[in-house]
Amino acid sequence: MFHRLTLFFISSILVVRNSNYASNLKHDSNPNILRPPHVGISNRHTMFLPLFPSPPNSSVDSISRRHLTDSRRPNARMALHDDLLLNGYYTTRLWIGSPPQRFALIVDTGSTVTYVPCSTCEQCGKHQDPKFDPESSSTYNAVKCNIDCTCDSDKGQCIYERQYAEMSSSSGVLGEDIISFGNQSDLPPQRAVFGCENRETGDLYSQHADGIMGLGRGDLSIVDQLVDGGVISDSFSLCYGGMDVGGGAMVLGGISPPAEMVFSHSDPVRSPYYNIELKELHVAGKRLPLSSSVFDGKHGTVLDSGTTYAYLPEAAFVAFKHAIMKELSGVHQINGPDPSYNDICFSGAGSDVSQLMKTFPSVEMVFGKGQKLALSPENYLFRHSRVSGAYCLGIFQNGKDPTTLLGGIIVRNTFVMYDREHEKIGFWKTNCSDIWERLHVSGAPPPKVSSPPDGSNSIADISPSLLPMAPPQYIPPRETEVGSITFYMSVTLNDTNVKSQITELTRLIAQELNVNSSQVHLLNYTSKGNDYVTRWSITPQKSSEYMSNSTALKIVSQIAAGGIHLPKSYGNYRLSNWNIQPPPKRRWWQKNYMVAVVVSFAALIVVLSGVGTWWFWRRMQQSSLQYKPVDSVVPEQELQPL
Repeated sequence: MFHRLTLFFISSILVVRNSNYASNLKHDSNPNILRPPHVGISNRHTMFLPLFPSPPNSSVDSISRRHLTDSRRPNARMALHDDLLLNGYYTTRLWIGSPPQRFALIVDTGSTVTYVPCSTCEQCGKHQDPKFDPESSSTYNAVKCNIDCTCDSDKGQCIYERQYAEMSSSSGVLGEDIISFGNQSDLPPQRAVFGCENRETGDLYSQHADGIMGLGRGDLSIVDQLVDGGVISDSFSLCYGGMDVGGGAMVLGGISPPAEMVFSHSDPVRSPYYNIELKELHVAGKRLPLSSSVFDGKHGTVLDSGTTYAYLPEAAFVAFKHAIMKELSGVHQINGPDPSYNDICFSGAGSDVSQLMKTFPSVEMVFGKGQKLALSPENYLFRHSRVSGAYCLGIFQNGKDPTTLLGGIIVRNTFVMYDREHEKIGFWKTNCSDIWERLHVSGAPPPKVSSPPDGSNSIADISPSLLPMAPPQYIPPRETEVGSITFYMSVTLNDTNVKSQITELTRLIAQELNVNSSQVHLLNYTSKGNDYVTRWSITPQKSSEYMSNSTALKIVSQIAAGGIHLPKSYGNYRLSNWNIQPPPKRRWWQKNYMVAVVVSFAALIVVLSGVGTWWFWRRMQQSSLQYKPVDSVVPEQELQPL
């Protein structure tokens, strides 16, 4: 979940002990209800409308047009956002409650609880979205104290607590409400139990994301609740974007695996985490001189989506590092970007990720039955943040811990299927931007744009299939400099107070997109009554001439995924017509204006110095002429002969 840190929760902290905690399913209504048995929840009658209506006739022919699906049960297709190395994690979007409240949650296979900050939390950081307000949800129920959970001091409500290896922690109360997965999901909204945080510490307090979506094995895991309720098959998948791209896709439920997918056995009894049978590591086709038992210490080889990098036992790390360095040529070792860490970095490889294979060797992981997963350099390297064309090893020694921990960097541009039903994990090397397209229904008519049932303002009511999710659609793959991002927004404004509302709208857009207000500009607008169509531009910071590809993609993806919330006073706003503008072409002196200023200043100094020197010389010449008084006697001089 965080840089350099693992996210294994301390298993001695147990909250819910009943393995059937979330096993019951209400079949007599829509959405389905995952309700813990005997938890003392009041039998309050509720009526719920789905957050996102399905497209017309979607239940008739959508399955036949889908490339990767499991026809037995529906699944939830969801987008991933953020970037593994820029943010330290990937997030997805969940909507909780009625009316729905949106949250950006870190997808974490090493955690077993899904939790968000509660409105009553007094020690929660400032995150991406507003805190969850149970009082605003007509479908929220507290999980009452019972024999199957840990209770609060008043014995009135169930509580949870999680602590992580990097010393961050989360604690709060357990609640139950309707959870929606977005309008690209075949899975209708479900009732599920989640944590409502009352306290955060460490990185959980300071992170931008709202909370955690726990995908691990456990009674409170969102996957376990959906599976125990018979809603989805016992499987889920993740696909992380590649270097400099970010984003990706996630599927809750089963899919039909591609023929090229390689599998490893995953033993749920071996450890509480998702493990694989890693037997060998090969570098440049050569096996490292290691016994297979080195990858089987303690928890074995664990796959954790919430960990950024990979960590090997000491012997494996030393052998891997030496093997990599032995194969390198044309680069030289340099210091890492952070002096706090002894990073192993190399300069001279160039900035084109697609050409890294010419400099860095291939790596293969060999599983129990001899199946091999090839890793490209982006699966074990990260960019040096201070030196262009330099890269650092993203695989480290796991201290003295014999566990092998494989974080998200290992599976970039890899579709990973956690087939829990058959106790195996599959890997398929692919472009995760392409996977996102393949997980959509192809050839289907565009879904209708619709609003959430409460009429609240959320860009989520625009179909993600119509919005930019992959760089090639809006940003040329080789374009590394973006001058501005423009888009249109239709809003409702009060004619008597347009100027102040525009000023406030500028501030809100900047706040939601996590940019400075000086970067947000209103280009023009047209109006009809109180309905305004405005055109906006997001520009680089004043100190920069352009935005990087990754920064621009992050902004566009955030807009597309519903990263802007406006007060109800702005009406049912819409965004459309995103466009990426290149930096304006400038002449040499415009691009290097500081150099031009310095050169001009130096020339001015030279000219002034020359003038001053000439003036001083003239003064000296004048002072050297002998002064003769008018009445002084001048000796007579002899005339020269003609």
